[in-house]
Amino acid sequence: MNELASDERRRVLLTVASSLLLSGTFWRRVNAAEEFTIDMASPSSGSHVWFRPRGLHIQPGQTVRWVNTDVGNVHTVTAYHPDNRKPQRIPTDTAAWDSGYLLPDAAFTMVFITPGIYDYFCIPHEQAGMVGRIIVGDIDAVEPYGKTDSLLPEKALSGFPAVTTILEHGRVD
Repeated sequence: MNELASDERRRVLLTVASSLLLSGTFWRRVNAAEEFTIDMASPSSGSHVWFRPRGLHIQPGQTVRWVNTDVGNVHTVTAYHPDNRKPQRIPTDTAAWDSGYLLPDAAFTMVFITPGIYDYFCIPHEQAGMVGRIIVGDIDAVEPYGKTDSLLPEKALSGFPAVTTILEHGRVD
């Protein structure tokens, strides 16, 4: 191969390599934009606790990151699921999850793939109504877990935003 052809080949390879690197950077930025953050917190008095937002509508493949922004409490992000000794309130094909206890500034991240309604709670604060709901995908505005309502604390039940409200607003604080 002559020197001119060799230089041209190097330029093409460098252009392709540069394009791949730039596209990787772009892809990471796109994915980062698809991550949603939910704060876990309470006022300094500790008088109540919350997930904010407590209702969120996302699309399959998007990521949710829960962050304990509370300086005075530990929290968990735990699916309502029999594996967690709770009634099933997530899609049936979905595995249970539990973040374990998250100290202040700690986080838990999950990618949601299966469309449906996901109800979750904080283990030490379920009785105080620290619950949340994530809707994944375009689903019917039906409250699917009525049969299990009697198995949850009243304060927890009153903490779930309505499915129609989440679908209408995309997020409920």
